[in-house]
Amino acid sequence: MAGSKWRTIADDLIKKIDSGEIPRGSQLPTELELQVEYDASRNTVRDAIKWLTQRQLVLAQPGRGTFVSRKITPFAVELSPRHGFGNGDDDEGGAYVASARVQNRRPSTSDPRVEIRKAAGLVARQLQLDEGARVVTRYQQRFIDDNPWSLQTSFYPMAFVTRGAERLVDAADVEEGVVKYLQSSLGLTQAGYQDLIAARPPDQQESVFFGLPDNASVSLIELSRTVYATTGEPMRFTVTVYPADRNQLYYNIGEVPESRLEVPGPA
Repeated sequence: MAGSKWRTIADDLIKKIDSGEIPRGSQLPTELELQVEYDASRNTVRDAIKWLTQRQLVLAQPGRGTFVSRKITPFAVELSPRHGFGNGDDDEGGAYVASARVQNRRPSTSDPRVEIRKAAGLVARQLQLDEGARVVTRYQQRFIDDNPWSLQTSFYPMAFVTRGAERLVDAADVEEGVVKYLQSSLGLTQAGYQDLIAARPPDQQESVFFGLPDNASVSLIELSRTVYATTGEPMRFTVTVYPADRNQLYYNIGEVPESRLEVPGPA
């Protein structure tokens, strides 16, 4: 049927992608080449490519062409505390590394980018600071198997630095975990945390870093975590963003055998 020719083209391109005839990550033939190959009009070819794009099978890169999306193996991150609230493993970074090891994946992070800012809005409220009070911001890019996986920004009261937690302003990882470091340097013991999980479209910088389609068809999962000490004061406010096309987030509550979760492994 002439009216479904675009779908025939789309289905044939999918077969070529699945078989490896058109490798993942490679460029699709141009619109003109597809018109000749399938004896189709320009609009019919564009409809086929649009259908593939909407299903994230191909990605249009302005000025370069249309490319086959790379196959993404989802990564599952446990957000619940693994060893009790007072342990350094309960840092988001620790959970990320532990989850990667369980799934035989290779985690890595960028060196932290550290800035001193004025607290405002949500950051000031969650850290219980006055507007304009100074905070230390630590920003990191995180990867799984060298692929961009999440972005994390943590905020700490600048008063922690003046009280003795000077390594917060170092552009280097806190190897033992920030929870343990704040306990040893300031005597602050983590009592618990509160999570807020929301979904939103990515901004331009996030789309570029994660390699997401320009049409915002992939949402970001935004996890905002406020960590509290036994004294009742906030220790940290962290915002982590995860693209929904490559992340699975889960909690274990109570006595749950780890084997109950079927986490995917690398393809």
